Amino acid sequence: MKETSLDEFVAEKGQSEAARLLGVTPPAIYKAIAAGRHIRVLELSAGIFKASELRPFPSQPTKLQVA
Repeated sequence: MKETSLDEFVAEKGQSEAARLLGVTPPAIYKAIAAGRHIRVLELSAGIFKASELRPFPSQPTKLQVA
C-alpha cells in the first residue's frame, strides 16, 4: 500500500484523473487543495484508491457565549 498527500497524488495523476479515481469532481479536488485540507490518498491495490481527511476533534470551532 502506498500513501501520499492529495497534492502529490494530483501532481502525479493530474486533476481530472485524480478526481475520476477518487469518485469526485475536479472542482472538489481544486477546492480541497486550495483550502489546505489534510487529505491522504491510499492505494489499496492496483487502480483502487481511497482518500481520507485528518481533522482535529472537534472539527467545528466552538462559539463563545456572551452572558
